Amino acid sequence: MSMPTNPPLKTAPLPDAETLLAALAAQIKPYASPHMALVGIHTGGVWVAERLHAALGLAMPLGSIDVSFYRDDYSQRGLHPGVKASSIPFDVNGAHIVIVDDVLYTGRTTRAAMNELFDYGRPARIDLAVLVDRGGRELPISPRFCSHAMELPASGNLQLERVEGTGKDFKLLLRLADA
Repeated sequence: MSMPTNPPLKTAPLPDAETLLAALAAQIKPYASPHMALVGIHTGGVWVAERLHAALGLAMPLGSIDVSFYRDDYSQRGLHPGVKASSIPFDVNGAHIVIVDDVLYTGRTTRAAMNELFDYGRPARIDLAVLVDRGGRELPISPRFCSHAMELPASGNLQLERVEGTGKDFKLLLRLADA
């Protein structure tokens, strides 16, 4: 007996990351409060979180998290060479935390991020915000805030790139890459 699948997702051409970012900020804005904190997952999620944090004018400092040690496939994949330090510069207890990532795929990275967050304390609520949901979930994880959903084959790879500008300004670009 085959497993049920999710309903088909949009298969439109690849959208502009800057447009998606603005749409994501608009989705989150009505829920912004003094107790809301953003935590970006390294690397693309941190870039998105930096831009969202500025656009939303949140009072709580921006956090970042590297889930390398919390992944359930750590023993198979080993340590990624670009591991970065996690930084949660606020009290997690009682906070409304929005985990931010660029692309949601299997859900395993999000699960790892939640596991790491609970090492810092007990949030009142955790939501997930992503630029793109590419389908292919392996865990029951779904974003509360999502700019674009599309179906991408398992062999496909959707990447977010950061294009530097002046000062703290940068643009985000989405591109399909070889897996």
